[in-house]
Amino acid sequence: MSYSRRRILLAGAGAVAAPHLISSGALAQGGGKFTPEKGATLRVLRPTKFVDPDEAIFRENSEAFTKATGIPVRVDFAGWEDLRPQTAVSANTGAGPDVIVGWTDDPHLYADKLVDLTDLAGYLGDKYGGWYPLAELYGKKNGTNQWICIPMGGSGGPAVYRESWVKEAGFNGVPKDLDGFLKLCQALKKNNHPSGFALGNAVGDGNSFCNWLVWAHGGFMVDEKGKVSINSKETIAALKYGRELYQTFIPGTLSWNDTSNNKALTAGEIGLTQNGVSLYFSIKNAKDAETAKIGADLNHARMPIGPAGRSTETALVVNAMVFKHSKYPNAAKAYLQWMMDQDQYDKWLTGCFGYWAQPLKAYAKSKVWESDPKITLYRDTMENALWYGYKGPITEATGAVNAEYVMVQMVASACSGQATPEDAAAEAERRAKRYYRA
Repeated sequence: MSYSRRRILLAGAGAVAAPHLISSGALAQGGGKFTPEKGATLRVLRPTKFVDPDEAIFRENSEAFTKATGIPVRVDFAGWEDLRPQTAVSANTGAGPDVIVGWTDDPHLYADKLVDLTDLAGYLGDKYGGWYPLAELYGKKNGTNQWICIPMGGSGGPAVYRESWVKEAGFNGVPKDLDGFLKLCQALKKNNHPSGFALGNAVGDGNSFCNWLVWAHGGFMVDEKGKVSINSKETIAALKYGRELYQTFIPGTLSWNDTSNNKALTAGEIGLTQNGVSLYFSIKNAKDAETAKIGADLNHARMPIGPAGRSTETALVVNAMVFKHSKYPNAAKAYLQWMMDQDQYDKWLTGCFGYWAQPLKAYAKSKVWESDPKITLYRDTMENALWYGYKGPITEATGAVNAEYVMVQMVASACSGQATPEDAAAEAERRAKRYYRA
């Protein structure tokens, strides 16, 4: 599948100013694309905020749906590490939320327990310029055109760095090659401004760094047919490079979760990390004047390209699932249609400063991407990012291996010296083969 950096040329009808999918009046009368069931109520579960407007605007949009339809919506927020087990409990017990906005390939763990959303995905795609390829990969059940979830956005993982400290280290920016990147990190550590990348079981940051590292060197968990291929010379080269890079890290990254690098950079403990736009947004808008000053010194850059010859960043994608145990599947579809409609979605996208970058091409025209040049590179997150389980298909096995942090733990053990690169790759191969049969 091609991930070129082509510019999206949208017809006027496909731009962000596209007509509303359903009006408040139509919804209130039970009209629109989906007619909610009588007496419907909805429960929604999604990940907790990393920027305040994410939660606030999501609630506001949900309350607006209730006002328009009379359908009560209860929205609950789960911690990032708690969301996956809560999703599993709901799926396996056949009870709980009607809609879960879950992680990346989690819908593929429960494909047979989810409502078919093909009609909704087709409707949204037609109205908003089509879906990005990454959204289609996550949205469709492997080998079919059946949509099992609605991708709502993706958080990218470029480098985030202190410009002044990088210049002090003798660099004008983040090098685009691996050798230069290592030299920058070594220089930053020498100046007491070390780098820091998550090597703990962090849903976003751990997966983002470890997958980038292996993919950049040409390694991958499985090939195009789903055959486990992680134990390769490319992976071992990545782990050897990772061990050198690890020597430049601030201590403690083996236990970092998704908040750790945010805290370390905000505290001035590190000068370079990898993160979504939330870190820049939080610092730039901090009430503390000293912290806010750091925002002026922050910038973003693509992570370096290695022997793979292309960008190998990933994206933490949130995918909305409707479970078959829901008594109100049409109401759930109407709710998701409402949340993805321009009036609601662009308000959420803009208010979050582009944190969950759009899965629908028309929203690339959102004014949020013109609001600050330092965040423009996040606009193309869903166009250019790779998927967990690259190069293989997204299946139940992909979700299981990702949920078990096989890639992350392989990289962490090799980088820290707990295992040799060869032993770490062999162990990852053994673990992955428990789930992949090819």
